[in-house]
Amino acid sequence: MTSLRLGTTSYILPAGLADNARYLRDYAQDMELVLFDLPDGQCNYPDAAEAAALRAVGEQGLSYTVHLPLDLRLWADGSATHPSLAQARRVIELTGGLQPWAYVLHLDGRELLAAQRTGQATAAMAVAWQAQAARALEFAADWAGEPERLAVENLEGYPLDFILPVLERVPVSRCVDIGHLWRDGHDPLPYLRAALPRLRVVHLHGLNAEGRDHQSLVHQPREQLAPVLALLREAEYRGVLTLEVFGEADFHSSLAALAAAAQPEIP
Repeated sequence: MTSLRLGTTSYILPAGLADNARYLRDYAQDMELVLFDLPDGQCNYPDAAEAAALRAVGEQGLSYTVHLPLDLRLWADGSATHPSLAQARRVIELTGGLQPWAYVLHLDGRELLAAQRTGQATAAMAVAWQAQAARALEFAADWAGEPERLAVENLEGYPLDFILPVLERVPVSRCVDIGHLWRDGHDPLPYLRAALPRLRVVHLHGLNAEGRDHQSLVHQPREQLAPVLALLREAEYRGVLTLEVFGEADFHSSLAALAAAAQPEIP
């Protein structure tokens, strides 16, 4: 697994972004900045001082992926002033100096998905959603500097092919979340293999006995985890593999599970 960049989230220590980066540089090659700006005033966007501290750690070999805070969409009239895009633009401007490996994002398809589930969706609704989603990506790509720096993530509860028509229209990259696929009961290998030509980020996390995701990989059987690692190794994947867990114990136990699954099985 030496060709890829192993990463995890900025929530391993109960501390700030830069403190987590300084800690993780001894264990990982990438840190996913999980950012939020909540209506109640809580916000962890980096100010100038913290951005400078993150750059200093980055100069020691740690790269960054940035998870945009809101699922992207336009307003119904097609304008780009929707809060999801306003927040995306602000985050991209604040973190651009870090030269992130990728901006990971979700597309907001909840209205169309709800209509599909109730049998009220029409072909015209799907075409309209795809067009506005592609336009939202174009706005974000312009702010990021290039569409390839955007990595669109698959979400749990969505059909596997939901975002594919949008990806055909905009040359963005892919983020395959293996944990989301496991949670929905899908075999991740066909989906992951199909995404390889544009794959920039992989998210990996376990599901515990209660079905909660973003848990340690110790909860995943080796027969599920090992084939994913084997596929990435055979493909000579050189992107980021993010252990998308939160907390020091889950991170280190996930590292151990990952190392064990990467070893050949002894008969």
